[in-house]
Amino acid sequence: MDGFGERLRWARERAGLGQRDLAVAASVGVATVTRLERGQTQARPVTVRRLAAALGVRVPWLAVGEEPMLEEMTDAGKG
Repeated sequence: MDGFGERLRWARERAGLGQRDLAVAASVGVATVTRLERGQTQARPVTVRRLAAALGVRVPWLAVGEEPMLEEMTDAGKG
């Protein structure tokens, strides 16, 4: 996934959320989620953090595609 909007949509669908559900969970407007997914606007850092928290994904992954996507994946192989 190359763009923020693609990652956002993918994570939202993976979480089983509609745009309205995500907007409520992240305390952002539905129009914001729609515009972000379409690549019509850029997310402010606080918005990226809220969306990542609502989706259960890492901020760096959502913001720029930095792996890993999930926090628990960072601990893989430790033991």
